[in-house]
Amino acid sequence: MTDGTFEKVQRSDTPMYGPEKLLLCGFPAEAQSKFAAVLEMAGLAKTPVVWANHENAGETLSTLLQLSDGTGSGRDSRLSRAVIVSGITENQLHSLMAVCRKSGMKQALWAALTPTSETWTLDGLLNELNKERKALSGKKRG
Repeated sequence: MTDGTFEKVQRSDTPMYGPEKLLLCGFPAEAQSKFAAVLEMAGLAKTPVVWANHENAGETLSTLLQLSDGTGSGRDSRLSRAVIVSGITENQLHSLMAVCRKSGMKQALWAALTPTSETWTLDGLLNELNKERKALSGKKRG
């Protein structure tokens, strides 16, 4: 997403915008350790992770990405399942998405941090991602 619009991810080894971190939500506590295995398979085991839940819904992405690695671990999240990436390369993102598909992980919303989205609340981003998913699935059917 750039300026609130969908943008296809390319292939590059240049880090994307933001600090190197993954912001994850919608994962029950027992799925978090399984996701750690997915990160290992994708070569991202050392990438810091923040596990967001409903208490974080009103916080901006930039605030959430300042939290320490492992914040929220072990707590269930009732938010929409989403993987929000920051500071990893586009090639790493492609690898992570491929491993997630192969692992049979429950479908998630995906986003990459941008200068615009970092000012959005987590809830605002999730609402936009859900709208995008609905619009794109309608186009596929039509």
